[in-house]
Amino acid sequence: MSQVRVAVIGVGHLGKIHARLVKQLPDAQLVAVVDPVAPAREQLAAELQTASHADHRPLLGSIDAAIIATPTQFHADVAADLLRRGVHVLVEKPITLNLAEANELIAIADAQRCVLQVGHVERFNPALLAAESHLGEPKFIEAMRCGPYTCRSTDIGVVLDLMIHDIDVVLSLVRDELVDVQALGAAVFGPHEDWARATLTFAGGCVAQLAASRVAPQAQRAMHIYTRDAFATLDFGSRKATLMRPSDAVLNGEVDVNSLSPEAKTQLKDRVFQDYLPIQELAGPEINAILEEQRDFLQAIRTGSPVRVSGRDGRDAVAVANRILESIAAHCWDGPATKPAGIRIDEARPILRGPHWHQGERTRSVRRLAG
Repeated sequence: MSQVRVAVIGVGHLGKIHARLVKQLPDAQLVAVVDPVAPAREQLAAELQTASHADHRPLLGSIDAAIIATPTQFHADVAADLLRRGVHVLVEKPITLNLAEANELIAIADAQRCVLQVGHVERFNPALLAAESHLGEPKFIEAMRCGPYTCRSTDIGVVLDLMIHDIDVVLSLVRDELVDVQALGAAVFGPHEDWARATLTFAGGCVAQLAASRVAPQAQRAMHIYTRDAFATLDFGSRKATLMRPSDAVLNGEVDVNSLSPEAKTQLKDRVFQDYLPIQELAGPEINAILEEQRDFLQAIRTGSPVRVSGRDGRDAVAVANRILESIAAHCWDGPATKPAGIRIDEARPILRGPHWHQGERTRSVRRLAG
């Protein structure tokens, strides 16, 4: 295979980025861009000097691989159609809306011996790559992922849109059974949650607290990770990481602040981050994370090597996201009397209308809890 023949399906914000980056790869040939919106696909096709189609099916038989960046509701059908024809697939996150669809894609990919990769791009972020070797056995993880409202990905809520990035990173670091999920969330502009908070508890004692909002005035993509002997801060936005590793004296409990003289306390305060809790910046690779994700995809196609984020990884992230949505749906904003009975995720449509919406007759207003 001289060049992997690739189509990009869905040319919204992310699809355009994917198409432009594929064009840069010497071992890939961008065969076509696909989108039902003619002006979008034709403009991009002209820019990249490639073909454009309204549908992926005319390309079956003439492509080796596809990158799917359609709205999430179309991921399962488009990916299944491609995989059944032996086309390798990189599908943007989340892999699908529910576990049944994700499991079906995994089964088809296995049967056809196709690569199925999921676009959890933070796994290729230089901040995580720099820090992950220092993060053995995390005990507490805190993540914040928020930003202004963009009017993108409104077919899903913030859990599947933004929080799922941090869910995937947490699952990659904490290889343990998830035993409890507690969550809150609410809609602001539509039927899906626009902000959410979740607490995940694992069997080994690790706790992860995740916060996501797409109605925040400022953008933030950060994660703090506490292990037995270190504390790391990952800034996914700036792609930088820092590591605080306590000195042996601190780890061994040899620093008794209460017994220090006033002079020694002053010295400790002045030198705390040099001598006792030293902080170092971790150097990560100077890379484009999406481009590295594509290179990983192409390498797996060419060599059979495993991808960094498999279909099973994508499915596991959706499983946790669904448990978070279940917890959000079950919360009683207005007291025990309003608790819905038997709230669960419908396997066919896991995106729930939040319990904070109260729809009465057409003449009555809809009440929202906005945060």
